[in-house]
Amino acid sequence: MSNEKQLLNAKALRAGQTDAEQKLWVHLRAHRFMDLKFKRQKPVGRYIVDFVCLEQRLIIEIDGGQHAEQTEYDQCRDAWLRNQGYAVLRFWNNVVLQQLEEVLEQIRLAVTLSPGPSPTTRGRGEQNGAV
Repeated sequence: MSNEKQLLNAKALRAGQTDAEQKLWVHLRAHRFMDLKFKRQKPVGRYIVDFVCLEQRLIIEIDGGQHAEQTEYDQCRDAWLRNQGYAVLRFWNNVVLQQLEEVLEQIRLAVTLSPGPSPTTRGRGEQNGAV
């Protein structure tokens, strides 16, 4: 997929967020969650991820029912993303809608337990990876 086509696809996905994505985005946007900057429907390599915090190298995926039939694809995708240095958290739509506080706590734990980028390995102007 060309870069321009991928960006248009990401824009369309942002416009058509699911109810679960919208509900979680309210808490992640504008540095509301632990003062971290999250982006939504962001291209990472050849994939578009639901939410990403580049600073923490954390990706959050919100899955609908179609993911029950594409587990092999999701496993390969997650493996590639992890190989790029990202942690990947996946939540089902209904879990986000019904147990939002638990989802936020799992994200909080992932951020707290993650060492995050070392200030000695990333200087000014250096990119945070191939994003």
